[in-house]
Amino acid sequence: MAVEQSAVLPIELAEIEAARARIAGTIVRTPLVRLDLGPGGPDIQLKLENLQPINAYKLRGAANAVAMLAAEERARGVWTISAGNAGQGVAYAARKAGVPCTVLAIETAPTAKLDRMRALGAKLVLAPYSVCWKALDERSYPGMEGAFIHPFDDNAFIAGHATMGLEILEDAPDTAAVIAAIGGGGLVTGLGSAMRALKPEVKIFGAEPATASPVAASLAAGSPMVFEGWTASFVDGAGGQSVFPRMWERMAPLLDGSIVVSLDEVRAAMRLIAEKIRVISEGAGALALAAALTGKAGNGPIVAIVSGGNIDLEKFSALIA
Repeated sequence: MAVEQSAVLPIELAEIEAARARIAGTIVRTPLVRLDLGPGGPDIQLKLENLQPINAYKLRGAANAVAMLAAEERARGVWTISAGNAGQGVAYAARKAGVPCTVLAIETAPTAKLDRMRALGAKLVLAPYSVCWKALDERSYPGMEGAFIHPFDDNAFIAGHATMGLEILEDAPDTAAVIAAIGGGGLVTGLGSAMRALKPEVKIFGAEPATASPVAASLAAGSPMVFEGWTASFVDGAGGQSVFPRMWERMAPLLDGSIVVSLDEVRAAMRLIAEKIRVISEGAGALALAAALTGKAGNGPIVAIVSGGNIDLEKFSALIA
């Protein structure tokens, strides 16, 4: 049975600033690193969220959401739904707060992500992608107990992600465009909320793989769409089966577009980050750079979010070979 949902409200600057103070002792203020593409190349800087303690940006939202739970909610424990990174974020924040955590995890998630959630103390319940996606919509799953923390449609989660936007504008005030991968839409909603409050002329673009790009389809149609022909890929941390109506309500006013890239373009971006910056990005983590390299977001200054680096090393090596 679906859980009753609160009204969709915009993320205010005061919420973002409060979240920043709340999570300062948990997250890392990640660097912006310029990508040298030679003379005449686009001006691109990478926001290295793969350097967070869980190697993914989701810790920002999770830390804020867990910190905002009432004492009676904490006592019951928390649960979330994840392909890996949100689960790690909630598990990390829950462990720090002394709160039990359960994750409904996608059974095909990379072994590295599943192992790390367990190592952080989370109890895992595995289910197929389609079952997890349905549970995200309904906000319920049989047998789950405790406070549910939605991994993207949650004001506290989004406000935590939005703190990234404050850092970007402090470090690169001339930013013209920001690009981030879209899965559920919480990251672009957070970034867009921060930019609209502080520098509304900054353009906000999503990035999606061609195998799973419901936001681009929704923007073309003018309404939230299901993506026909959705296909699983190594870009497991982004690319949903559909756009939830509530997330459409959040994203649509903030997005300037969603750039669709091929899996080959994602592989090339993963390799480029490794070659130029000497860091590992997972598929979803390289989506934003792949989108920036298409030229569809302009020549910059562009900030591309490297959202995570949780990928099995053998798989990473094979993908960039």
